[in-house]
Amino acid sequence: MPARKRLPAAIGGAVLVAGTLAGCASAHTVSGTALAEPGAQPSTSAAPTVSSEPSSPPSSRSASPSSCDSLISSLDVRAQVAQLVVPGVDAANPAAVTKLVQQQQIGGFFVGGNKTTLLQNHALDAVQNAAKIPVSVSVDEEGGRVQRIDDLDGSMPSARELAATKTPAEVRALGVQRGKQLHARGITVDYAPDADVSDEPDDAVIGDRSYSSDPAKVRQYAMAFAEGLRQSGVTPVLKHFPGHGHGSGDSHKGTVTTPPLDQLRKVDLKPYENIADYGAVEVMVGHLDVPGLTNGVPASISPAAYRLLRGDYHFTGPIITDDLGGMKAITDQYPLPDAVLKALQAGADEALFSSGNGDVGAVLDRLVKAVSSGELPADRVAASVKRVLKSKHACS
Repeated sequence: MPARKRLPAAIGGAVLVAGTLAGCASAHTVSGTALAEPGAQPSTSAAPTVSSEPSSPPSSRSASPSSCDSLISSLDVRAQVAQLVVPGVDAANPAAVTKLVQQQQIGGFFVGGNKTTLLQNHALDAVQNAAKIPVSVSVDEEGGRVQRIDDLDGSMPSARELAATKTPAEVRALGVQRGKQLHARGITVDYAPDADVSDEPDDAVIGDRSYSSDPAKVRQYAMAFAEGLRQSGVTPVLKHFPGHGHGSGDSHKGTVTTPPLDQLRKVDLKPYENIADYGAVEVMVGHLDVPGLTNGVPASISPAAYRLLRGDYHFTGPIITDDLGGMKAITDQYPLPDAVLKALQAGADEALFSSGNGDVGAVLDRLVKAVSSGELPADRVAASVKRVLKSKHACS
């Protein structure tokens, strides 16, 4: 998902919660991933060790997992669909985040913006203690203009700079280091690495967030960073399927069209081939209209896009949408509850939205109604809940 740093308030396409949800100076959000302002230069300073009192990782407090089927059968419909939503939260207000988890029992949430209060002084402990099932805590920590913990633990170079200056082994080691820092602060999921293939200028929508214009190099470096994160106990998320690197624009601002599917297969989709080689990862689907595949519909709400990922690319792990609440490619067409429903109907396991706590109840109400009416099949929900719970190691 696309982050931004201290972005001017006039930019309305960014993910915002309580003023600045997905903020990272000089960058605006691409649903969990930041897009930098023109001319912004990524920092290349080395990342120091973790400072401040980090939160205890939830995995260290979890009991032995029970059977997923028995756990799912113990949950009512609302509790099940709540596991499939990932709202953005205000990191400056840990009490509000704790209240949201306590009241709605959501499956996870996204921490965006420049504020880091939630990631310090064990603030996430109270949040996890309010959850009946461990809650995933996600950030978009790519490096360069898309970072979340740089103010706490130091800056990390962009993907493009890493691929130009370091070996895959060195990037894997950096992934281990960053993963340890994230994990120590209670973060469980990183919306990285960016697996887009791009030769755009550094400050373009994808630009230096891409490792390379060479699909093989993108795959090599994305796999290295993902392995490092996973080794440290953080789940990596590949994005933005089926490929944002040659898209027509910024889905924060409106519709984005990619090259036709047959062309994507030759370039942009190459990093997703033999996807099992990455190990345990998640995949984020972008709001991308693909001629020959989605035909006018954003991939995030297109059944054809999910069939492509599950069928042709044999992905069996959890699939999350790009931001359904802060990007005009979606918000210009659908109210948030309907967008979330459409994404889950299409095949998403998790629906990400940045519009904050106030919308969660309405979203869950819509999903419960859809399950009751048959719009959203109960077995479809159960399958997604199982993937989500397994990814969180909440059951076996």
